[in-house]
Parts: sequence; structure tokens; C-alpha cells
Amino acid sequence: MDVVTFLASNTLAFVLCTLVLGLLVGSFLNVVIHRLPIMMQRDWRVQAREFLELPAESATRFNLILPNSHCPHCDHEIRPWENIPVVSWLALRGKCSSCRAPISKRYPTVELFCGFLSAYVAWHFGFTLQAGGMLLLTWGLLSMSMIDIDHQLLPDSLVLPLLWLGLIANSFGLFASLSDAVWGAVAGYLSLWSVYWLFKLVTGKEGMGYGDFKLLAMLGAWGGWQVLPLTILLSSVVGAVLGTIMLRVQKAESGTAIPFGPYLAIAGWIALIWGDQITSGYLQFARL
Repeated sequence: MDVVTFLASNTLAFVLCTLVLGLLVGSFLNVVIHRLPIMMQRDWRVQAREFLELPAESATRFNLILPNSHCPHCDHEIRPWENIPVVSWLALRGKCSSCRAPISKRYPTVELFCGFLSAYVAWHFGFTLQAGGMLLLTWGLLSMSMIDIDHQLLPDSLVLPLLWLGLIANSFGLFASLSDAVWGAVAGYLSLWSVYWLFKLVTGKEGMGYGDFKLLAMLGAWGGWQVLPLTILLSSVVGAVLGTIMLRVQKAESGTAIPFGPYLAIAGWIALIWGDQITSGYLQFARL
């Protein structure tokens, strides 16, 4: 029995393997979340200097691979055995092995979150192409959400490839028909685009960023137009509740900008996995 046949016939083994894979991917996502915004800022600076016809700045190579990960306090290079997801953080007791500076708890948290979400996707869909597609989408949504929380930015380099991937996947009917996926992308973009301009005309302020339009278009490309109403409803409710709590905890003013991308990502993920059950359950309740 080969590995593929074994995983296809053994749900527990598939879920455990996906859990380990999710932990490893979560470790890489920590790199993406930290480095991608810096890479974008460097690229913007280069473009600005070219536009202003200024001499180019000398800069060291910086991407998702180089330089090697290191401690921000003492520049100690992270060795392979110090980079095992969750395990290394626990073994090091959350401190750098060289200078003993604290390592943020967010790193193992992202790894654990990615691992458990991946395992659930594997359990929910089984050994199918749907599971593979949903894993890619889950990892993308997690990294986008964390970047949006940190920088109020949804990178096109993450959103647009996943939008196209959703359309390609649904050309084979993976989650929806191609027609539903195309109209889902169109309706997702135009719905928030319309809200944006209506809000700006009424208040003179920008209520959300263009990245939110693209993110909802991407979710529509994966789940079809049918997931959009539930996604918008859930994201609005979750955003209102959590946003209010965050403002009160941080004692911020009501005009403080709050990233909307994470709420769209959470709502879209829920709608793609449980959308049919939530909708049918609501209809049954409404009939009562």
C-alpha cells in the first residue's frame, strides 16, 4: 500500500499529517507576515526614487528566503533545531538561546492556529481536491489577516493569485460552477466598491480600503456568489462586536481605523465550510 492510498483510506492519519504540515506552513507564514510588508515598502521606495530621478540606494538582499532568520535583539542566526514549530519555542522557554531576549508568543500561536485549522479542513473534506484547495485558501487568509492587523494592508501579491486560483479551481467545479465563481468575483468587488463610494460621498471619508474589495472578490471566486450575503452579514456582525470590544480595551477613539480584512476572512472561511448548514438552519428557524 503506497502513502497516497494509505492516507486516502485512513482519515486519522490524513488529519495528523495535515496537522504537522499546517504547523510547518504556519512557521513559514510567520516569515511571510513579517517580511512581505517590508519587501513592499522597499519596492515602493525604489519606485519613488526612480520617479523622482534620484540615485538608487544600496540595499542588502531581502526576501522571503534571505537573509536567514535571526534574533532582532542580538542578530543571533536561528539554527534549524531552534526553528521547529511550537516545540523549539517551548524548549527555549520563549527566549533567544543567545541573549535570552523574549520571543513573541505570536509565533507559536500562528503555528498552532494554522495547524489546527489545517487539521479541521482535512477532517471536514477528507482526502479530496477540495481539502487541498481549502488548505491553500486557509493559509492565504491567515497570512492576509495578520498583515492587515499589523499594517492595515492586504497585499495584491497574496490576494490576486488566490483570486485567480479560485476561478481556475472552479473551472473544474471544485466549490462552485465557473459561472457562479465569475459572478461571485464581480459581485464581491462591486458590492464593497459601491459601499465605499456611497460612504465617501456622504461623509467625505474613506470607510475601507481597496484591498477589502479584492478580498471579497476573491472569496466570491472560491465560493460563488452564493457565499457573499452570508459573508457580508457575518463580517459586519463580527466586526461590530469585536471592533467595539477592541476600542474599549485599547481605550481608543471611535474614529480609530480598524482593519476589516480579518473579519471578511473569518466570515468567508465560515461561509465556505458551513454556509449551507447555517443558511438551512436559519430558514428552518424562520419558519417557526
